[in-house]
Amino acid sequence: MRLPELKIGNLRPKYPIIQGGMAVRLSTNNLAAAVGNAGGIGLIAASGMGVEELREEIRLARQKSRGIIGINIMYAVSRFKELVFTALEEKIDLIVQGAGFSREIFRWCEEAKTPFVSIVSSPKLAKIAEDLGASAVVAEGKEAGGHLGTKHSVWEILPQIRETVSIPVIAAGGIVDVNDLRQAFELGADGVQMGIRFAASEEANGAPELKDYYLKAKKEDIVLIPSPVGLPGRAIKNEFTDKVLAGKIKPPQTCEGCLKKCKKNFCIMQALISAQQGNIKEGLIFAGEYVEKITEILPAGKIIENLVRQYQKI
Repeated sequence: MRLPELKIGNLRPKYPIIQGGMAVRLSTNNLAAAVGNAGGIGLIAASGMGVEELREEIRLARQKSRGIIGINIMYAVSRFKELVFTALEEKIDLIVQGAGFSREIFRWCEEAKTPFVSIVSSPKLAKIAEDLGASAVVAEGKEAGGHLGTKHSVWEILPQIRETVSIPVIAAGGIVDVNDLRQAFELGADGVQMGIRFAASEEANGAPELKDYYLKAKKEDIVLIPSPVGLPGRAIKNEFTDKVLAGKIKPPQTCEGCLKKCKKNFCIMQALISAQQGNIKEGLIFAGEYVEKITEILPAGKIIENLVRQYQKI
């Protein structure tokens, strides 16, 4: 079976596979470059970065790859505008944005002639994004890791969004193996976005302890917690999530103001950094609902190669 062709503005990746932008500092230049070199679209996770840090990440990715490199950013972060403009100044190939809805970014990207992709979880938001000028939308279901915008499965919202808009639709949420790709494309997706599968890759910027924790996780280990962002978050159960759910996490004593609005039930920035650095007891380990499908850590290029080969054999 032949993979569909994904077109996002003037971009034509070899394969219709986008690597999710996983913050904080899991999706950095090494991973984005490796995915771009393998024929997919690599994303740098801008949320949680400083302006100059993001600039350097983009430049390093450019040095390592001739493929398509974009950024993923949450609307909820305080430095949203500064980070978006930094990426546009660096001539990023595309911008993917979720965790809130910004109308201004459509104009910013249009003026810079940069394709913009909006992460949505309903036909209504997908249509608004199309009308405002989005080049594509990511239809993200409840199976995704991290912050969730819906209680509905990607398999439910994907065909609804496909019927509503004429721009490309990219399926996201629990996309891990070739069977997920097949189901997504059969339901009308033009591409897929894969987060946790690439978080569990050699180039992902997570500590070995974190990647090992992904491999050990079972379906019953996945939990939902209330995030300071104001959305539920899907994560792997550990001592930290137990404390959050029991209300035993103390509010942060100091705050760097990384979010526009923060419930301050815990410091999400510190929790994500702790996980990225390998503190699997006290870190927040975001992961998709089907992390148990991942059985080995592979190079990003090998992940894509395997998926393409398996799909072509269907």
